[in-house]
Amino acid sequence: MNDFPPAMHCVGGLAFLDRSSAIFRMALHMNPIVKDCIYYGASRIGELPVFRARLAARAAIFLFHEIQRDARSELMTGTSVALFEYSLNWLRQEGWVLVSLDECIERLARNDRSERYAVLTFDDGYRDNVSVALPIMERQNAPFMMYVPTGAPTRSLQSWWLGLRRLFLSRDRVSIDALGRQFLCSDLRSKISALAEVTRWVHQDYRRGAMLWPVFKESGISLEKLNDEYFLDERELRTLARHPLASIGGHSTSHPALSSLDGVSALAELADNRDYLEDLVQLPVRHVAYPYGACGPREEKLASQAGFQTATTTRQGRLYDHKLNPFALPRIGISSRPALRARMSGILEGIQALAKRRYIVPETQR
Repeated sequence: MNDFPPAMHCVGGLAFLDRSSAIFRMALHMNPIVKDCIYYGASRIGELPVFRARLAARAAIFLFHEIQRDARSELMTGTSVALFEYSLNWLRQEGWVLVSLDECIERLARNDRSERYAVLTFDDGYRDNVSVALPIMERQNAPFMMYVPTGAPTRSLQSWWLGLRRLFLSRDRVSIDALGRQFLCSDLRSKISALAEVTRWVHQDYRRGAMLWPVFKESGISLEKLNDEYFLDERELRTLARHPLASIGGHSTSHPALSSLDGVSALAELADNRDYLEDLVQLPVRHVAYPYGACGPREEKLASQAGFQTATTTRQGRLYDHKLNPFALPRIGISSRPALRARMSGILEGIQALAKRRYIVPETQR
């Protein structure tokens, strides 16, 4: 990065990034190639000694869903085996120690600075977490947390995202009346683009998921059958819970956006899910992930009231000793190799912090 003046000090460098933050935010909504270029540039900046010291973190929690052998056949909706393996190898090479969530939280609580810790988490309870990811984690001796909604193993989950995927995989012409859009998608690229557009539309208001039921019914798509195809069943989940590397966490009963529910309903979603899982696996369930990451101070209190000890979000970020909120733990989502390096450099967090006018305290001054 020779564009920076040799005498540039940390404040000047951060000021430069502050002016550039709007560009970074805009670029991250562009196509994957542009994103990777931005991520690559960010990671190179983050590797500069002046930023490495200032943006250092003690731990990171990683967020995964599906680990797919053939990501293209699933419209690139999960993490490829190659990227998953690369991520674990890269973490080892960079000196990050793979530990369980319990161990990570415990080490942070006692201010253990001997190592940096990485935690693997998987949301929803997908079958390929066991058939594909588990052998890889066994080779790496990597503990992991699986957050499971009740509706996945009981097959009652209204998994609209699986229905949408099957819809676009099975048809070249798709009409979403609730959105007022018809998609002509006969190739992989157009199917991925169309699926992404409808998914974004649902994410703007998660109640829209129910508006897709008519098109699923008309197309002969059964969410119950998809649940059986994609998610672990109760027997498999009980077996997994006994694996020495595995921990089971909560993920609500029906996977709603908790922030859209009244307090009584949201608490029931959390508490009933915890009771169900503890009865199923006959082990304590101490941790939870908020579905869709939809949470705020109210949900943090509800998670505590439901008996959980930690809760993870979908907010991108790493863990710092001095500002750990156990009921709003950020996680790192990985879409590519450059994204992994950029996220773990901390430079994107620095940009976001400056955009919000937050000051990041150097680790050496904590």
